[in-house]
Amino acid sequence: MSETLESRTALGLARETMPEVSAFGEKLARESGALGVLFYGSNLRTGELEGVLDFYVLLPGKPESGIWPRVSYHEWHHAGHDLRAKVATMTLAKFAQAASGELLDTTIWARFAQPCAMVWQRDDAAHEAVRAAVATAVATAARLAATLGPGSGEDDAFWTALFQATYSAEFRVESTGRSQSILDLNRTHFDGLFPLALTAADIPFRRDGAAIAPQIEPEARSRIARWWAKRRRLGKAINLIRLVRASFTFEGAARYAAWKIERHTGIRVDVTPWRERHPVLAAPGVMFSVWRGKRRNRRDHI
Repeated sequence: MSETLESRTALGLARETMPEVSAFGEKLARESGALGVLFYGSNLRTGELEGVLDFYVLLPGKPESGIWPRVSYHEWHHAGHDLRAKVATMTLAKFAQAASGELLDTTIWARFAQPCAMVWQRDDAAHEAVRAAVATAVATAARLAATLGPGSGEDDAFWTALFQATYSAEFRVESTGRSQSILDLNRTHFDGLFPLALTAADIPFRRDGAAIAPQIEPEARSRIARWWAKRRRLGKAINLIRLVRASFTFEGAARYAAWKIERHTGIRVDVTPWRERHPVLAAPGVMFSVWRGKRRNRRDHI
C-alpha cells in the first residue's frame, strides 16, 4: 500500500519516547481528564530528559473562546530524575480548528507540521481524532508552503519559505538559519513529507527529478495569499496578547523562572509564597538579587 499523509502521521505519532516522558504524559492526562497528550520539541529529537519537556494536553469539550492555550509549569521527581515540563492545555476541538487554518492563529499548524509524538491517549477514538488533527496541520502548512515557495524546487525550499514566514509573523526573534536547522535536525520526519501533504491538501504537482512544482490555479493562489496576509498582519499582536496573558496566568511561572535563572547564571533564587503568587511584581527584586549574586561571585573569584 502506498504511503499517505495519514499513514506517515500515524507512524510519527507512534515514535518511541523515554519511559519517563510517557509516564509524565500519563500523569498530566490523569490529572486533567485529557483525551490525548502530545510531546514535541528538542527533547523529542535528542531523547534527553535535561531542560524542559514540552507537552500539549488535549481535553474533551467544546472549543474554548478567548486566548488559549493555558500554559503551566510542572516539576516531578520520577524514577530517579527531576523532570520539568512546560504544558500547554486546550481542548482537542480547538486544536483541530486551529490545525485546519480556520482561526487567525499560526502557531498550531506551523508547530505540528514538525515532529511530535503521542505519549498518551484515552482510547482508539481519541487517538484517531488527534492523528487526524495533526495530519490536517501538516496539510495546512503545506498549502501555504506551496504558495510562498518557488515555482519549482526541492522539498526544503518550500518548508524553509514556510518557517521563515511564520517566524516573522510571530512575536519572537529567531536566527536566520533557524528554518534550515529545523529541517536538518529532523531529516527523517521531513524527507518525502511535502508531496504527501500536497496530495492531502488537494494540490496537484509535477515532478522533475528531486524538484516539485505545485500546480495551483491563480484564483486559489490569490485566495491562499489573502488568507495568509490577514494572519501575518495580526500574528504579532495575537502573540503579544498571549505573552501578556501568560505573564499573569502561567501556573508555576515563578518556579520556572527560578530554574531558568539558576541554570543560566548559577544563582539560586528562592521562590517565596509571595513570589509564587505575584511573579510579575516580584521580577524587579529577583533581578536585583541575581545581579547582587553575580557581583558577589565575581568578587569571590578575584
